[in-house]
Amino acid sequence: MEFRKTMDIDHILDWQPPEVIQKYMPGGLCGYDRDGCPVWYDIIGPLDPKGLLFSVTKQDLLKTKMRDCERILHECDLQTERLGKKIETIVMIFDCEGLGLKHFWKPLVEVYQEFFGLLEENYPETLKFMLIVKATKLFPVGYNLMKPFLSEDTRRKIIVLGNNWKEGLLKLISPEELPAQFGGTLTDPDGNPKCLTKINYGGEIPKSMYVRDQVKTQYEHSVQINRGSSHQVEYEILFPGCVLRWQFSSDGADIGFGVFLKTKMGERQRAGEMTEVLPSQRYNAHMVPEDGNLTCSEAGVYVLRFDNTYSFVHAKKVSFTVEVLLPDEGMQKYDKELTPV
Repeated sequence: MEFRKTMDIDHILDWQPPEVIQKYMPGGLCGYDRDGCPVWYDIIGPLDPKGLLFSVTKQDLLKTKMRDCERILHECDLQTERLGKKIETIVMIFDCEGLGLKHFWKPLVEVYQEFFGLLEENYPETLKFMLIVKATKLFPVGYNLMKPFLSEDTRRKIIVLGNNWKEGLLKLISPEELPAQFGGTLTDPDGNPKCLTKINYGGEIPKSMYVRDQVKTQYEHSVQINRGSSHQVEYEILFPGCVLRWQFSSDGADIGFGVFLKTKMGERQRAGEMTEVLPSQRYNAHMVPEDGNLTCSEAGVYVLRFDNTYSFVHAKKVSFTVEVLLPDEGMQKYDKELTPV
């Protein structure tokens, strides 16, 4: 009841999301499966994580997602009336083409984690299947980030369709109910195979629509780096496919940053003695916090190096958070059918 009151669920279908969300938040309801259940499409690739969170609030995004859930339930009720049988579950299709490192930006991941938590708490048993199509090599990492927020029952309903994903969709959805873009025959009235009148494909948000240039961040570590010095942080990566994700800011002036792979274990190495993975460069992290990701192509000890060697006058305080994102072991079995990023 508290959730319904906080989100104003009883009136949420009357609420209009901000213009940015209406124009650029991918997804949509389109067609029905062979049992008459509504099908919802989530189009991941064109999603602009920073653009969204620099333009609207997290609460706007969550409320929009809850509004989508209520739209879907309303459609289930309409289908129940049309077909004369109870329709109370939906099929979700996640189009992962273009899933990349930008989608692992921590503020966006946290929004989706909260959304899946709300979904499990307030809309249990609504999901019939979640079908994953065009998954990239990064999908197992993304899945592992969301898995703790999904019930065991929901996890069992997630199906990764491999190279023959179009045939897989057609087993569950009739051609006339499946957009031509996904292997069916359904198009817009003008013949567009993407069914743009029903599915929003998003896109990059113009900076003119931004209302902020950063998202408030809490950092796990803070270090003072003396003038003419550097600070190294080591992370052992046990197998390829892991993702290193970092965020940092500096006080008062810029800071150098690069990522290296150690060539000798057990001892501190200078930058010139290691393999350069991400070239070191100076970032104005005192003006706008910096964030980034790196897919580790091989196992080993990776060194994140904050560089202040070029400064002969000022020490720098750097605040940072670094995480190692692991791919889900269960999803690794699909490796041969996953698309390289």
